Amino acid sequence: MRTSIPASASSEPPAAGGLAARSPWRDVFRRLRRSRGATVGGVILVALVLAAVVAPLLTPYEPLVMNPGDGLQPPSRRHWLGTDVLGRDLFTRILFGSRISLQTGLISVSIAIAIGVPMGLLSGFYGGATDRLMMRVVDLMLTFPGILLALVIIAILGPDLFHAMLAVGISASPTYARVVRATVLSAKSQTYVEAARATGCTNLRIMLRHILPNTVASIIVLATLGVAGAIIAAAALSYLGLGARPPQPEWGALLSEGRNYLRVAWWMTTFPGLAIMTAVLSINLLGDGLRDALDPRLRN
Repeated sequence: MRTSIPASASSEPPAAGGLAARSPWRDVFRRLRRSRGATVGGVILVALVLAAVVAPLLTPYEPLVMNPGDGLQPPSRRHWLGTDVLGRDLFTRILFGSRISLQTGLISVSIAIAIGVPMGLLSGFYGGATDRLMMRVVDLMLTFPGILLALVIIAILGPDLFHAMLAVGISASPTYARVVRATVLSAKSQTYVEAARATGCTNLRIMLRHILPNTVASIIVLATLGVAGAIIAAAALSYLGLGARPPQPEWGALLSEGRNYLRVAWWMTTFPGLAIMTAVLSINLLGDGLRDALDPRLRN
């Protein structure tokens, strides 16, 4: 007697894991692409970075070469965004200044991560006296507004662009420590951490291999949004003369140079201000999209 085999039995079984085998980061990028704000912000940010990289190819002028005969020229075909009081092309200085400002934001956030993440990781993992000591230090730093703490650090170290980066990074580090600590407190009670202890893993290995990866999503979102804040803070310090010093074409320094000529040369402050606004807006749009894409509650 001939028996028939059901189609479902004769076909190969589906791959184990199915959708679960899909990389979680691929899902993140897929959700990120669906966000219009994140897409617009990412495109603008990429354009700014590319413009900073190929700046010498986009302008025939040098950012530091002075030509007093062309001082305070309004926007024209020859000088798209006008010139400053010393005849330097403003478009060129903004273009080269994007290198300094974007670099300042990245370095400041890197310093904040380097200080805040280890503090939060150790504090949350060990608890007890270690947690109380580190959190009291963090609380003390948080009692000062970020810009005020940065001013204190600059007053100690002296006005300089790198000191401004260091000051902005240190003033932002308590936020990273708090966020990482909260994530560690939640993760260290999970079953996989207990399993790692049972297999003889050292505390260092548990922290770096099993707990730290769970903080990556929070750190990425916080760092992306932190770059925008760092650019503004560094520009504010440069505006006050405590960051980049002339003739460096940093955006905050350009604003400071133009404040004495607001009535006769509006372009000296308007266009650097627009550059700061555009960069910060694009980073914030991208950061908001990343926050939504990495939120597990929005995966469906």
